[in-house]
Amino acid sequence: MLFRPSGEIWRDFPQLSAGVLLVQGVDALHGVPDAVAALWAATKERLAGASEGDLPEIQAWRRAFSAMGVKPTQYRCAAESLLRRFRKEGSIPPLNPLIDLCNAVSLRFATPVAVFDPRRLTGFLEVRYAKGDEIYTPFAGPDENPQPREIVFADEAGRAHSRRWSYRQSGYSAVSETTKTALIVAEALHSASRTDMPELVNTLQAHLVQAGAGAIRSGILTGPGEFEFNEDT
Repeated sequence: MLFRPSGEIWRDFPQLSAGVLLVQGVDALHGVPDAVAALWAATKERLAGASEGDLPEIQAWRRAFSAMGVKPTQYRCAAESLLRRFRKEGSIPPLNPLIDLCNAVSLRFATPVAVFDPRRLTGFLEVRYAKGDEIYTPFAGPDENPQPREIVFADEAGRAHSRRWSYRQSGYSAVSETTKTALIVAEALHSASRTDMPELVNTLQAHLVQAGAGAIRSGILTGPGEFEFNEDT
């Protein structure tokens, strides 16, 4: 099984950096609230001097959404939506230890982080332009078809596991309490992404190890290539 952005994505967004982690033992994480609190504190410090819309990471995503023909204030990237809620409410409601940690890292780095259950993926997971016939299953409501040329995470079976790049993740491949192995993907487009993405991956990996995760494989893509994974290894 592979994760890869398509050649068209690299052509149109050459500044893209993607961090990928395959993590085992995510059903046995412990002590995550302390890590989340530390990441939240760093986020609050950064937001004290600027709103989320002023951050270069978010500005880069807004430019990308505009290039896709999507209004960036109508469909915000996942990181901007989290930051906006966090700035207003001062916290993010807990879901489960893995998602809570990934959300906190997303806040800290102002970078979208998606988490997939690889048991629900077929063949590969590719960031690409939609054809329009992919099947997207939301958390609530009937299945949908993405708009042609919308950027999606799609697998070999033609399922879209995220819409509008990292805006809407699918309920079909979301992790649950029974998920033992998770595929985590983070993507950034800002000018410092080549240096920030390794820091994000290292930070997330360190917290996962401290929380008792099992084996972790990680990689960073800054140009055409792929990350090979198998949820059984």
